[in-house]
Amino acid sequence: MDRKSLVTGAGGFIGHHLVSFLKSKGQYVIGVDRKRPEFEPTKADQFILHDIRHQTKEWQKLFEGVDDVWALAAEMGGMGFISYNHAMIMRDNVTININTLEAARQAGVKRYLYTSSACIYPEYLQEVTNVKALTEEMAYPAKPQDGYGWEKLYTEKLCEYYQQEFGMDIRIVRFHNMYGPLGTWRGGREKAPAALCRKVAEAILKKQDYIEIWGDGEQTRTFCYIDDCIKGLNLIMESGYKKPINLGRDEMVSINQLADIVMKVAGVSLQKVHIVGPQGVRGRNSDNLLCKKVLNGWAPEIDLKEGLRTTYQWIHKQLV
Repeated sequence: MDRKSLVTGAGGFIGHHLVSFLKSKGQYVIGVDRKRPEFEPTKADQFILHDIRHQTKEWQKLFEGVDDVWALAAEMGGMGFISYNHAMIMRDNVTININTLEAARQAGVKRYLYTSSACIYPEYLQEVTNVKALTEEMAYPAKPQDGYGWEKLYTEKLCEYYQQEFGMDIRIVRFHNMYGPLGTWRGGREKAPAALCRKVAEAILKKQDYIEIWGDGEQTRTFCYIDDCIKGLNLIMESGYKKPINLGRDEMVSINQLADIVMKVAGVSLQKVHIVGPQGVRGRNSDNLLCKKVLNGWAPEIDLKEGLRTTYQWIHKQLV
């Protein structure tokens, strides 16, 4: 084993997939989270149950001899969660990230990757459905829509200062809506692809001829499949690029179109009933030109229909 990695948020969707990927590369992996992965056992060499909001001697000791820290831990979820929990999200996530960065600094960790979010981008650039793709420099003047975006942007600056003043080697990756199997699909924290897969599968099982969609369904987003997300993360870590960078696809669709694709892969046609609910910004599109340049031409490969088919099949199995 030539590298030792520590993954925070290893009990979550992306963190769990990342642990499996790093193990496939022969690394020694320490996973840290306050909960274990929900849908299958972790492959981590060590999995430590720890609430990262609290610093302990045991927490600091985990970083000894670690080459790479992958900082994924966060309070997060879909619009049904982040729209109503601004204070808790900002308080807890800032604390988590300060504790993780400082522990890595004190231990002399070689490389550090922080996962930020497209939610850092200003609301005033995302007020129409046919929105201009967001490039990295568009983050300022800052005006994220919610607390989740503000705390992510704050931590990006914190990472920048830790690089400048302490010489840390840091990557900052802005996720644009990752989805796939083994992720949250019910309970309020699920994101749009998982929620729609669940709604369609439940409608079929209940012999219901409709699904509900928050708002008019014309709000637009891009979505990136988990396998591409993990490949991209690894390539960015290896790239040496130290500034914020988008990671996502540029295949923008409306939520209505997303629902249509899910129904198509499920082999059904259902009515879409639009109801009041949190919708987030009106439109969001990821500009991935910088990512492609930094990663020598690499771009996500799995198209939306293929990724949704796999995701739907997995969620359907959970229900039956």
